[in-house]
Amino acid sequence: MIKKNKLKDIAGITLIEIMIGVVISAIMMGAMYTTYSIVNSSYTQVTDRAKISRSGRDIIAMLIRDIRLAGFKYHYGVNTDDISKQDNLEYISGSSDIETSHDPIIVIKDELGDAAESDTAISKNDEADLCCDKIHIVYGDFNQNDAQPYKRYRVTYYAKPSGDNEYYAVYKSKQSWIQSSESVTGNWSSSCAECFSGELIRDHLVDMEFIVFDERGRAINPPPRPDTSSRVDLYNIKAVDIRLTFRSKNEFYRFKAKDDNPRFVKGLGERTRKFLDRYLRDSVVVTVNTRNIGS
Repeated sequence: MIKKNKLKDIAGITLIEIMIGVVISAIMMGAMYTTYSIVNSSYTQVTDRAKISRSGRDIIAMLIRDIRLAGFKYHYGVNTDDISKQDNLEYISGSSDIETSHDPIIVIKDELGDAAESDTAISKNDEADLCCDKIHIVYGDFNQNDAQPYKRYRVTYYAKPSGDNEYYAVYKSKQSWIQSSESVTGNWSSSCAECFSGELIRDHLVDMEFIVFDERGRAINPPPRPDTSSRVDLYNIKAVDIRLTFRSKNEFYRFKAKDDNPRFVKGLGERTRKFLDRYLRDSVVVTVNTRNIGS
């Protein structure tokens, strides 16, 4: 009787087959990782672009609301509450300085920070850095249950360097004109319940630009100011062009731009700038018509 070798009946794989399997698995894992990296990078880019766009739209919505209110005055009319029919608050215009003026819209070009701070530019480019415009917006309101029923507010949008001077940030302040019924004068104050000072709205700002237009659609350049002879045009502002440009938080492009082929950010006026870094920059531009500014 011949004995059968049982080892020949055992199925298995050789070392060469194992090595082939390892190589194929490594190739598949590498392909999967590469695909994941590409998809993740694309998702991050889309997310960064969406964040920039959303931030711009949110701030634009705030600016549109305030600019449309500029110059508004409330009239209570005939009433039984022993309240004056119309706004009896002191109105300061003419040759007043910017910080005391009650004129509806004042645009200050190429100014950083608020009135208490000096201008500081972030010099990251070969060209002069001309950020950012500041805008004062004044409008009225009414609250019959308040000791001072007629209200007047001044909203200011401005920019300051942020992120260790790597970019800018948009700030907003709101003041109220305080004037008792026994007084013929008053003062701007930040102490009212709805007032605030230096509230951060959004960082990673590249530029904030405002251009004002008259009733014929002509740009008023430079914008009128109450402390100059151009103050006669302060009540001729019929529209405001707004441009907000933001930068992505993280680097967006794979490579830096070259000196002979930079990436440009277009301005409304003479504010076009070039960049060589890897960040994405996107602008939101809108025109707002004023509704309550008259002579």
